Amino acid sequence: MSGPYVVRGSVSLPEAELVWRFSRSSGPGGQHVNTTDTQVELRFDLARTEALPEVWKARALERLAGRLTDGVVTVRSSAHRSQWRNREAAALRLAALLAEATAPPPRPRRPTRVPRGINERRLREKKQRSQTKRGRSPKGWE
Repeated sequence: MSGPYVVRGSVSLPEAELVWRFSRSSGPGGQHVNTTDTQVELRFDLARTEALPEVWKARALERLAGRLTDGVVTVRSSAHRSQWRNREAAALRLAALLAEATAPPPRPRRPTRVPRGINERRLREKKQRSQTKRGRSPKGWE
């Protein structure tokens, strides 16, 4: 593997908590594809991990609730012909998924009023456009 997969900052996925499973992948290949297990399934027990801070873990469990099975998040990769590249792709996808799920929520929007000048200008332009269109029609058609 290419080393620790950083979630965010100094927090990374511990290699000991990653569970790998390999199977035969569908897709391109020749005779070799029938004998090698190139598809990768990577599992990470999010509910029981000690690698993430508690706040991050709670946030991730809430945001990934639809993807979890008994607190375990699963990522599959079969895009490449090589098991090594599929392992890399699955681990990077898991790290990106966890980084997005543990990100702090965006700051709430403070509602603001539309400035009076902008509103008056909009109404003035609407009135002008109306006058232009009214001037195009014959006088007796109203």
